[in-house]
Amino acid sequence: MFKFSKAMKPAIAIALVQLFVSAPSIGADKYQGVGRAATPAEIQAWDIDVRPDFKGLPKGSGSVEKGQEIWENKCASCHGTFGENNTVFTPLIGGTTKDDVKSGNVANLKRTDYPGRTTIMKVSSLSTLWDYIHRAMPWNAPKSLSNDDVYAVLAYMLNLAEIVPDDFTLSDQNIKDVQKLMPNRNGMSRKHAMWPGKAGLVTATSPDTKNSACMTNCKPAAKVSSTLPDYAQTSHGELATQTRPFGQVRGQGAAAGASAKPAKNPDYVLAEKSGCLTCHSIDQKIVGPSFKEVAEKYKGQDVTTKLVTKVKNGGTGVWGTIPMPPQADLKDPDAEALVKWILSGAPTH
Repeated sequence: MFKFSKAMKPAIAIALVQLFVSAPSIGADKYQGVGRAATPAEIQAWDIDVRPDFKGLPKGSGSVEKGQEIWENKCASCHGTFGENNTVFTPLIGGTTKDDVKSGNVANLKRTDYPGRTTIMKVSSLSTLWDYIHRAMPWNAPKSLSNDDVYAVLAYMLNLAEIVPDDFTLSDQNIKDVQKLMPNRNGMSRKHAMWPGKAGLVTATSPDTKNSACMTNCKPAAKVSSTLPDYAQTSHGELATQTRPFGQVRGQGAAAGASAKPAKNPDYVLAEKSGCLTCHSIDQKIVGPSFKEVAEKYKGQDVTTKLVTKVKNGGTGVWGTIPMPPQADLKDPDAEALVKWILSGAPTH
């Protein structure tokens, strides 16, 4: 083994001290050619949040009439024509009154016998609705709505809740005035332990728990006491295909040492890419029927051409009241491949 001489050791120690003392002063500008500053356009693409004071709200406008048109094409399939549908998600509209608009407190929230709470009953800030619609809707194509589209959809929702009239146009110029009409604008409180009272907003309150950290008599290992029932395994897509090789979340069959899974069926990959699995699963009903239900219904029938047309044009009535939106952007060969794959039982591998 190589050994330093006694004469070398002081010099080495001084060099190490200088290295660690000077290291923190080395800035990113010392590394030329590594990365680059984000462009204003790139920052803008990510910086889309809208605060309760409406900071971050982009310019734009949309009428109730335009919002109704967008709603019927892109929103009604999940939320119903009047935002009242309870088939896919809980209702958005209902449960508020003209008196609530005046007071800013929704009376039905205090009733224990009221059958359900809608979004418009609970939400206190209009910016929350604008922000969520903008970043997450429609469900199968988030961020596809323009700013004007979002204003229009929100205007239609406010009209359904009888907050604004039929001829109203919502915009960045008048949205603060509409906020003053939100039925539950005064129904949210910050006077609780989760809000510490900084910046003089409210007086800080004591936590509602008295627990203290305990690291004694710990159990040697965690024991799973509940599992997901079989019928719910694929309620929101195939858990096995949701496995990720990184991060904390693991899908079904992702235990340590699990063997590699066979390659996915190309048509299954096409179904994923085309957004089919947003509303359908292989063997469980989600929004629409499962693929295996479709295969069983049309077993032995020559219906490929018929179903390709239905996929492209959309429709309703065969599987219930929820319409399937038209898939006009899907190419004919891809639509035919998907239909044949579904009719064959929709194998995943």
